[in-house]
Amino acid sequence: MILPAGRIIIILLLMFIREILPRKKKQTMMYQPLTIANYFIQKSHKTGDPVTAMKLIKLVYIAHGWYLALNKESLINEAIQAWKYGPVIDSLYRKLKRYYQHDILSIDFPTDEEINKEDKKFLDKIWEVYGEYNGLQLSTTTHQPGTPWDKTYKKGTKFQIPNDRIQQYYIDKMEKTK
Repeated sequence: MILPAGRIIIILLLMFIREILPRKKKQTMMYQPLTIANYFIQKSHKTGDPVTAMKLIKLVYIAHGWYLALNKESLINEAIQAWKYGPVIDSLYRKLKRYYQHDILSIDFPTDEEINKEDKKFLDKIWEVYGEYNGLQLSTTTHQPGTPWDKTYKKGTKFQIPNDRIQQYYIDKMEKTK
């Protein structure tokens, strides 16, 4: 499922990303998932769009997917797993599960990593496109037939979703919008 006006949103996202990323230097270090989540919490505070644990996990996953497709490298330094309720980043889930479905109002887990300027622009665009959706809406998009989660998940397991599968899925999304 593509979110309402999803095709236009994806085209705008791609136009923006294609403008900033070709100038980007090769990243030598991937980020901790918590670093990316903290950035989205900051965006939530600035824009007034609430963020829950589920929304954060899905936003980090979606950002990672687009990053893989566009840069051919990982945004985060942890594998994505296929759990019953969708793609999950285990360390992020463990840190955020106490919030359950409640809005996250502060950054309780600071990291010492700095996100570089180009990656902040990229994450700003991800927030601009996906930030208005709640966790359930974002989760629904990750559960569709043909998604990396759908191709990986087996009942009662927590298999790793291969980055190449995630990357190809987002490359295919780009191709469909051309």
